[in-house]
Amino acid sequence: MLTCFKGPFNEAASKNKQMLPGGTKMLSALQAGYFEPQFVRVFEGEAYSNPVQLRRRYRLVESKKNVGKAFLPSNGVKLPCGMGTYYGTIGGPYPFFSAQLRGKTAYAPPGKNLYTSPGKKGTGYGYPNLTIGKQYPHSSDVYESGKMNAKKAHEDHLRLVKGGPFKLNLYPREYFDLNPYYDDKPLPPAKKPTPEKPVAHPFKPSSPAKKSGGMKAGTFDPYPSHSAEPYVVKYSKLITTNKEGRIFHPPPGSKSRPSTSIMALNVAR
Repeated sequence: MLTCFKGPFNEAASKNKQMLPGGTKMLSALQAGYFEPQFVRVFEGEAYSNPVQLRRRYRLVESKKNVGKAFLPSNGVKLPCGMGTYYGTIGGPYPFFSAQLRGKTAYAPPGKNLYTSPGKKGTGYGYPNLTIGKQYPHSSDVYESGKMNAKKAHEDHLRLVKGGPFKLNLYPREYFDLNPYYDDKPLPPAKKPTPEKPVAHPFKPSSPAKKSGGMKAGTFDPYPSHSAEPYVVKYSKLITTNKEGRIFHPPPGSKSRPSTSIMALNVAR
């Protein structure tokens, strides 16, 4: 049997003190930001090492390995004190770059220019003593010396010839004949021309071929004769009629009409 109970389900949860979580903790440098109550070291009880002291001990150990003392230069680095000074250089000053003036010798004027006589007047043709060198000496030249030398050579040739010139008994002709293409032989008879063969004309049909254009024009036989045929309407199926004898017409379907597009409706809105 069920009974009606109006009290709370867990009455003890609303009485006395309840469990308090303590709120949330934020990460910070304080101890409250960590989960441990005390600060825990990563290495507990590790040895302390001083890096400065370790470097000094290493230098002492390395210095004991040196055989002698450290190298020290005899003098420090010399710095030049200005432009034109050789202080601090290895070789010192050079006499070639010295600014001291050398001793000068006595001035000797240059010699005079070349003197020439003025140009001589005249063209050179028929005027003596107008060239730079001496005048050419005159040499005698016999008049018509070439003709005289040729005559003397011809006389020496006739003296050496034995007998007169060779002569033929035939009458001398130019090119041996007046006409080099002349021939005494008679010409051969003229050739008869070959008879021309008659050219046969090619075969040409009486008329060009006809194409069949739906009228039987390109066939060998003429178009068949037309046969008279009475016009009769033939119905393959019976016409459905109602009781009154009228032809049955089905009701028309829905007809289309102009409609507004979806984009135009959205624009109007």
